[in-house]
Amino acid sequence: MRSDSRPGTRDSRSGPRGRPRSAEADAAILEATRAALGELGWTKLTMGDVAARAGVAKTTLYRRWPSKSELVVDAVAAPFDSMELADLGSLAADVASAVLQFAALLERPETKTALMAVIAESTRDDALRRRIRVSIVDRQKRLVLLGRERAQARGELPYEPDAAAAARTADLIFDVIAGAVVNRTLVSAEPVDEEWARAFTELLLGGLSPR
Repeated sequence: MRSDSRPGTRDSRSGPRGRPRSAEADAAILEATRAALGELGWTKLTMGDVAARAGVAKTTLYRRWPSKSELVVDAVAAPFDSMELADLGSLAADVASAVLQFAALLERPETKTALMAVIAESTRDDALRRRIRVSIVDRQKRLVLLGRERAQARGELPYEPDAAAAARTADLIFDVIAGAVVNRTLVSAEPVDEEWARAFTELLLGGLSPR
């Protein structure tokens, strides 16, 4: 269920006279952007600096990403697009695995600094906040949808005939998982290990009522 708007796949015909985009160049540009963002911060980061780090011409960079905000959000989104939901045979195991994978991704210095920088800037830029929601948050909800479909097929969760209600439930599940892991890793600076992931998953699936 990956969106065709992911970096490296979106706008693949945007090169001059139909020339295909280079996946290697895209990857180098996005990596250079994350490195520059971590070192310089949002304000000092420039398209020229990114182009120099990536070893490409500024014209090449602007053909791919017309603005700094588009480039930075895609650079931050790229690592999250690599996440996959393992099929471990149960909803609890799948959720705990996803939590550990997400936390490990947030622990990478280049991901952590880039994400925190773009979120901080988005508090002053509504358009940037919307782009983050579309390019990062909404795309990663595919994992929730996939996990729920598997659990329903196993008989662990009931099917929801109301599509609107099902969508709201998926949004809530994503908010709870992502919010907890982001707070634990980036705000509290506490480890997300297997023990914490299991405890969190038990709470998520069982709620606060006695079990």
